[in-house]
Amino acid sequence: MTKILLIGFNILTCLAMNVHGQQNYSGFSAQDCKSNDQNFLYTCNGENRSCQAFLIFKSTPPYNSVQTISNLTSSSPEELARVNNVTESEVFPTNKEVIIPVNCSCAGQYYQNNASKIVHGKEETYYIIANDIFQGLSTCKSLKIENKFGELDLEAGLKLKVPLRCACPTRNQTENGTIFLLTYPLNSGDKILDLSKRFNVSARSLLYANGFSEDNLLPVIFSSTPILIPLPTEPSSSLTIIHKDDDTDTPTIPQLLDSGPRRPKSKSKAKLYTVVALTAGCSLLILVVALSAFFLVYKKRSKGPIVLPRTLTKRMSPEDLRVEIASFEKGNLHVYGIEEIKKATESFSPEKQIKGPVFQGVFGNGKKESTTLAVKRTRKDVSEEVNILKKLNHFNLIKLEGVCKHHDRFYLVFEYMENGSLREWLRGNCSEKNWTWAKRIQIALDIAHGLNYLHSFTKPGYVHKNIKSSNILLNRNMRAKIANFGLAGPAMDETTSTTSTDRSETTTRTSHVVGTRGYVDPEYLTTGVATPKIDVFAYGVVILELMTRKNAVAVQNGRQVLLSVKIVEIMEGDDPEADLDLFIDPGLKEDHDRYIEFALRVAKLSVSCLKREPESRPTMGEVISTLSKIQADLQRTEL
Repeated sequence: MTKILLIGFNILTCLAMNVHGQQNYSGFSAQDCKSNDQNFLYTCNGENRSCQAFLIFKSTPPYNSVQTISNLTSSSPEELARVNNVTESEVFPTNKEVIIPVNCSCAGQYYQNNASKIVHGKEETYYIIANDIFQGLSTCKSLKIENKFGELDLEAGLKLKVPLRCACPTRNQTENGTIFLLTYPLNSGDKILDLSKRFNVSARSLLYANGFSEDNLLPVIFSSTPILIPLPTEPSSSLTIIHKDDDTDTPTIPQLLDSGPRRPKSKSKAKLYTVVALTAGCSLLILVVALSAFFLVYKKRSKGPIVLPRTLTKRMSPEDLRVEIASFEKGNLHVYGIEEIKKATESFSPEKQIKGPVFQGVFGNGKKESTTLAVKRTRKDVSEEVNILKKLNHFNLIKLEGVCKHHDRFYLVFEYMENGSLREWLRGNCSEKNWTWAKRIQIALDIAHGLNYLHSFTKPGYVHKNIKSSNILLNRNMRAKIANFGLAGPAMDETTSTTSTDRSETTTRTSHVVGTRGYVDPEYLTTGVATPKIDVFAYGVVILELMTRKNAVAVQNGRQVLLSVKIVEIMEGDDPEADLDLFIDPGLKEDHDRYIEFALRVAKLSVSCLKREPESRPTMGEVISTLSKIQADLQRTEL
């Protein structure tokens, strides 16, 4: 009986693997440091427990040579040079794809290659190390599992274990000619069909390797997240490319807006869909027959109920799909026709109005294919805003889906944020019981991560210039994203007062200071210099709003009082603890016994952001470090 059960289980497991694929694509879930216990490494389900595998890494200073990349990934410099057809002294061009050969082996139930990283400073958080430095080749959760250090007890000099994402082929893949698996972080504009042609592998094998349905050649995928490429031979340098970071190959906004209608799908593509659909149907038929046969045999030999293995019954969580994120990359903005816009918004019906010039629109044909997006109409020239947004790709920055120009009006189509703005929640909706310390700290972290990316991980760095609670939007899971980039522009260097795009320029100030009263940095009003520190100042006001639910500007005794000034007075007073206790949101007092301790820590962080001298304010990386420690301590007290 045991033998029969084992045989049956193996049959079911095999069939389940054929249906669900080598590994399920994790999308943006792997970037979330607060995800569940899953570490999002690849499951150890291959034919072998160890194998030769390969990773793709884009060279970025200081990791732009054979030696620095091999040191970062703990790989052999000799093998790295050989497979990339260069010498060991090679320095790669920026954004050049580099193939990294690694030894991939099972550690418990997951495959990984063991690398290490010396922490250089407190701005290097688990999130930044996994997603920015290692470009998604590791995960935030796996770093936290592998290392004994707290969420952000990270200090310069600490050595971290870094598990890199790799995998070995399953028996099914080996039988179909796959010898190696390549972990490939997606780039803006990547599509499954294009990747299958580039790496000379079938689209079906690529879909299977990542757990996608084989009848869907256009699955939802996101840049900066990895997929597995199944290869019949060792990858060669001829497969690698240099990615352009200046968008020179991307059409300019006038080209996008004036482009004509899209071409219909070719007959060959229609045939390909037919073939894939037939193949999927046959596979399903085989699965049903095999399962039926197994159940009949088992039923005859056992009186007990049949229990399906978890590998067969498990479903991918809808959360993994990140439905609140757009369905294609920023490099390929969709150009909508005015009729599409009108149909989606019911000709800008008042029932579809979200607020002001922003409307809800339902795009697509049929209920299953429809997507809800937000449409903003304006007479303002949005070329600069679009040119900035199409370069940005971060979970905590609002995603631009497409554009439309009709006569003298522009229409911007964004991902839809179900829960509106942070300001609306603070003014009326946050009386709900789940509006806790944990929820508010997570929102503060979301905003900080978005600003940190904007300031430090784009080229050039950008300044938003209008951070405020009404420009922070919340998705259906109450995760925050920064919106409204109408005033954004390149950051000026804090020491030379020149824009980061050209350090030789001598212009030191903008001719027109912009922003919103209550959030505008006083130093910016004086100098006009738009450095990232003006966003830091405004951020300090937003976290005060989160903690107090008070307006950035209030009227008291007939005169306007700034929230930022009030909190500085409290923290510099004789009894800040008592005064702050009267000032914070009463809901936070009910949520946690040690509320005043956390209130003081958040207030101190806010005051540091509000310092008069911009150079005295923290960077957003340092803000993330402080907030992450608060979050970790908050979690410990809730255990």
